[in-house]
Formats: sequence, structure tokens, C-alpha cells
Amino acid sequence: MKTYSAIFRIQFQSAIQYRTAALAGILTQFAWGLLLIKMFESFYQTNAQNQPMTFEQVCAYIWIQQAGLNLFALWIYDRTIFEEIISGNVAYQLTRPLGLYPHWFISNLAMRIARTLLRCLPMIIVASFLPEPYKLLPPNHLLLFIVTMILSTLLIIAFLMLVYISVFYFLTDVGIRVIVATIGEFLTGAIIPLPFLPQPLQTFIHWTPFAYMQNIPLRVYSLDISSWNIIIPQAFWLILLLVAGWWLMQHALSKFVIQGG
Repeated sequence: MKTYSAIFRIQFQSAIQYRTAALAGILTQFAWGLLLIKMFESFYQTNAQNQPMTFEQVCAYIWIQQAGLNLFALWIYDRTIFEEIISGNVAYQLTRPLGLYPHWFISNLAMRIARTLLRCLPMIIVASFLPEPYKLLPPNHLLLFIVTMILSTLLIIAFLMLVYISVFYFLTDVGIRVIVATIGEFLTGAIIPLPFLPQPLQTFIHWTPFAYMQNIPLRVYSLDISSWNIIIPQAFWLILLLVAGWWLMQHALSKFVIQGG
């Protein structure tokens, strides 16, 4: 456990150094958040009565989504892992007395937390001082939000571990990353909050792990979800993906061949 704690600390310190990039990211995410809010406002001005969420809830959803982008986004990867697999340098990792799966999992977790800490607090502070109805309101279920956010982050990393492992079989990361970014961002509610989608599509999505990623903590914060029962399917999908990822990693390594000399 001390070894994995050291890996987390090293990766965290490495990721938190990029303050200039974080500042640029804050400005970009704030501007993008405002654009999304203004887009939804046009719909609410036309018909505010028949919307599945109030406009204030949508604003909270968007601001927390932008503040936690580096926790929730399915297109954020550790590029060095792909490079190690494709180049064969992963062989050096296999010589170490460490499990490859927990090593990569901890590294991704540290990277996401470090990047989020650099950006989330300024976003939350600025959004909290905006005029109503655009401002970010405080949550009524803070503890539930924190728990679902932790489970969501772990679930996202467990899912992305499957993407890393797939490169052992496909020998390229381009196709799988594009597919995951395109489909995953839509199904997780990153583009449109899931309550705005047609009911049959919502029902289908709720049978997949995508519904329990960023969708849950964002809707808990925006007061659209308040039941503690929601952590049950989150925990179920997390355990299932962890077990599947661990098994696929062992299978991939048993078939892994490095050519060269």
C-alpha cells in the first residue's frame, strides 16, 4: 500500500505543476459554461413549464460539470500508458514488483484529482457570485454529492481502464478513443442532461454504466436526485468493471508478446 501511495503522490505532484494550463482551462470552461447556460435559457424562455429541470438546476448542473471536468470527462487519458503499450515499453513496468492494473488506476486517479483541484475552486467561487438565476447555489445534500462524486470518479477510471487494456488487442488507441469520446460523452449527460432525453432512451441508458458516471453527482448537486439508493447501482457497476478490468488485464498479459532485440 505504501508503494501505491507513493505512486499517487508522484503523479499528483507532476500533474499539479501545470498552473498556466490550468488558468487557460478555467477561462475556457467558464466561457463554455456561460454559452451552455445561455443556450438552455433560450429554451426556457420559450417554454419553462414543461422542462424536466428548473433553470436554476440546469445552471448548477453546468457549473459543477465544468468545475469537475477533469474528474468526469471520458476523453481525458494518460497518454504515456498508450505509448508504453504500443511501443512495448510496458515490459519495463512488468519487471517491477507492482500490479499493473492498480498502478495505472492510481496514476489516473492522481492525475484527475490534481487537475481538478487546480481548476474547480476558482470556477465555483466565480459562479457563486454571478447574478441570479445564473449563480451556483449551494447543495442541500452535500454528503450524498461527495459520496456519489467519489463513486462516479472511480467508475469512470474503471471504465477507461478497459480502454487502456483494449490497446493490447487492437495495437492502436485512435479508434477506441474516438468511439468512447463520441458515444460516452452523450450517454453520460456531458452534452445534454439525461432528463432532457426521450424516456425510452433514458430507460436504455439506465441499464448501462454511463448513467451512473457524471450524471448522478451533477443531478444530486442540482437537487434533481436526493435518494441514497442511487449509490447502489453506482457501486454495482464499479465492482463489475473492476473485476472485468482485472480479468482482462491478466488475459491480455498472458497473451502479450514483445518483438525486437
